[in-house]
Amino acid sequence: MKPVAELINNVEPGWTLVQQWIDEATNTVEILPADEGRASEALYQTQVTTRSPMGAIIHATGGLLVDHGWIRILGSGSDRLNRTLPGWNMGKTFSQFGEAPPYLLVADDVIGGLWAINGGALGNDTGNLYYLSPDALEWEETDLNYSEFLHFCFSGDTEGFYEAFRWDGWEEEVAALDGNQVFNFFPFLWTKEGQEDINTLSRKLVPIEESYNLYMDTKHELDGEE
Repeated sequence: MKPVAELINNVEPGWTLVQQWIDEATNTVEILPADEGRASEALYQTQVTTRSPMGAIIHATGGLLVDHGWIRILGSGSDRLNRTLPGWNMGKTFSQFGEAPPYLLVADDVIGGLWAINGGALGNDTGNLYYLSPDALEWEETDLNYSEFLHFCFSGDTEGFYEAFRWDGWEEEVAALDGNQVFNFFPFLWTKEGQEDINTLSRKLVPIEESYNLYMDTKHELDGEE
């Protein structure tokens, strides 16, 4: 694994470009502060350079909260989003740092949906983003690479993308969340009853780890896996 010094690019820092995209964003983007030591450790564990947008976000931020906090883009962790990108993937997509994962979890949302970069296990378009929607529990192609995904988050039609999942008054509830919490709905969103008007469903806050485990276990059952 490369040392941190080799991963930090001061000649062509990717953060300059990401910061420009954020400055031009039409959706709300909150930059969470990074701790220098934690940021360096997370960068080392991920093994990406700061010339890339992902490396830049990991090293320069504790993460990004987009669209009133609806989408959480993982970085090096902060008080309000106390998960690092490599730490969140440990035990889920790889078992030790430095491994090439089948996919890499890079962001998630307040309904438990997962955004991941395809490492080869999700399709033939390695490097593109896939979304695991809580109403289908299937990895869906987006035809977006990581930079294009950031553009979608910052200035894309997130309102249209999530339209079916947004209840009346969601902005205030979501803005108050901790980045390790998500909403679970009942009936579950992947059931026929759960695909009615989102305002008619009951919802409660749960830790995202609990939501992730529920989604993965249910997905395996639906896929007929042991």
